[in-house]
Amino acid sequence: MAAGETQLYAKVSNKLKGRSTPLLLEPLLAMGFPVHTALKALAATGRKTAEEALVWLHDHGNDPSLDDPIPQEYALFLCPTGPLLEKLQEFWRESKRQCAKNRAHEVFPHVTLCDFFTCEDQRVECLYEALKRAGDRLLGSFPTAVPLALHSSISYLGFFVNGSPADIIREFAMTFATEASLLADCSVKPCTKQLHLTLAHKFYPHHQRTLEQLARAIPLGHSCQWTAALYSRDMRFVHYQTLRALFQYKPQNVDELTLSPGDYIFVDPTQQDEASEGWVIGISQRTGCRGFLPENYTDRASESDTWVKHRMYTFSLATDLNSRKDSEASSRCSGEFLPQTARSLSSLQALQATVARKSVLVVRHGERVDQIFGKSWLQQCSTPDGKYYRPDLNFPCSLPRRSRGIKDFENDPPLSSCGIFQSRIAGDALLDSGIRISSVFASPALRCVQTAKLILEELKLEKKIKIRVEPGIFEWTKWEAGKTTPTLMSLEELKEANFNIDTDYRPAFPLSALMPAESYQEYVDRCTASVVQIVNTCPQDTGVILIVSHGSALDSCTRPLLGLPPRECGDFAQLVRKIPSLGMCFCEENKEEGKWELVNPPVKTLTHGANAAFNWRNWMSGN
Repeated sequence: MAAGETQLYAKVSNKLKGRSTPLLLEPLLAMGFPVHTALKALAATGRKTAEEALVWLHDHGNDPSLDDPIPQEYALFLCPTGPLLEKLQEFWRESKRQCAKNRAHEVFPHVTLCDFFTCEDQRVECLYEALKRAGDRLLGSFPTAVPLALHSSISYLGFFVNGSPADIIREFAMTFATEASLLADCSVKPCTKQLHLTLAHKFYPHHQRTLEQLARAIPLGHSCQWTAALYSRDMRFVHYQTLRALFQYKPQNVDELTLSPGDYIFVDPTQQDEASEGWVIGISQRTGCRGFLPENYTDRASESDTWVKHRMYTFSLATDLNSRKDSEASSRCSGEFLPQTARSLSSLQALQATVARKSVLVVRHGERVDQIFGKSWLQQCSTPDGKYYRPDLNFPCSLPRRSRGIKDFENDPPLSSCGIFQSRIAGDALLDSGIRISSVFASPALRCVQTAKLILEELKLEKKIKIRVEPGIFEWTKWEAGKTTPTLMSLEELKEANFNIDTDYRPAFPLSALMPAESYQEYVDRCTASVVQIVNTCPQDTGVILIVSHGSALDSCTRPLLGLPPRECGDFAQLVRKIPSLGMCFCEENKEEGKWELVNPPVKTLTHGANAAFNWRNWMSGN
């Protein structure tokens, strides 16, 4: 061992409070590993055994960052154990199954006591001593039961810790921060705000009610022993995605990674330009090496899967337990966990009124026939005597009857076959998302009414919900062909064509008031008046209001709700050109702040490529 390293080792040994560190460090140094890499391996494996640190060092033999002086980040959490933990984990699984993954699923159930902070590898043992001192000091006053109160908002659901128990827990966090600063020379920021155990975060708004029902089913009467657990993570990969290898992979080229089932790979989404389709570039947690890997050999992992548990202080046992004994400690619960204070019926109704929110989903119609076959589409599918036939499979099988004949379809085209397919796919996806549609408004354009009908059919609501035709959300008439307003199907014609139309609905803007070649301001004003009436006439607990209209409506029907002024006319036109078929915007009312917000739509976009016309006569061999 070099003289400088021997001196560093001596300094480190003098600062360490427990006897375990020399026992862990000495065999690694005896094998010839430098002090700084040995300490790095111990910190990366939670200082459990010298054997685990040795395996880490062998695996990281080709790690280009092995000698980099980059410390781990540490955080302190208060974690439930026993029956309560089992019920919380059951909530985790069920909420993910019913409402898809949200941010809370990235981490185990916990109350954050201290934000992540850095600690030099040679001082980590001092953190353990700081945890023990803080625990011993607050042991006598630590609450035997931690009461939890359910709190819900538009993007957050969790239990709040209030009152004197919260004050004692914050005092424990403050004591740990003080001791860590003195012993380990760390700058630790304890939690001084509302203590909370997150159940769901950044979820789709239409899942809020389901999540609340699942949360209220968690029995809070179980006894529970709480533990303060110290975790670490690699600070270099905080903003990376984490993948878990599902299968073994042997590299075929020198720039590829070796994968073993269970390996974790850190992937930076912004650095994938070099990767071919189906491949990603990542860094292996097990080896520290960087390389290409087949993406279909992996699955998304949770953020905390790669965290390392170091030590935990279990208050009811008053012992500093190594994380390897976690399972034994978790099974020894004591004390009684108080149930949430029962709410009166009136206070429960008040809570429900607080979290009930209106939301509006604006959807563009599906692909229209003239979008594919041009302005002369009607001539392509009409016989000389004015009857419809299908010259291409992307023409619909049939057209509804109109009193003035087929000519009126020219400027009021139907959906293409692909447009019908798109609408059904979108409706099926909305059904899978769990969204609750309670009312539907559609532009009087045939393509919009068709799209609304097809979505309702996939939602199994075509007989329960009637379509309210609202002329006020029709396309900007300046963009319509001709000097007159297009002849649109009457409500009677739509009903005759088996559209479930609400004939009792009184529109905000009557069809007769639509003017040809209206100004941009006139168009914006009628859209604003229409969407305001739509929202105001729907009941408070309406669920989701579905508006099926044109691409322009995604802007003109949402900006009034968001309190934003109209865009400049040129910017508006540029924006609308980029909106695809079945494009969606989702607005939700934030009652606490008295405003509407634009949030993620409940389903993903539908992307597909073009399919050109084909004539087999032009492809005969020999020609």
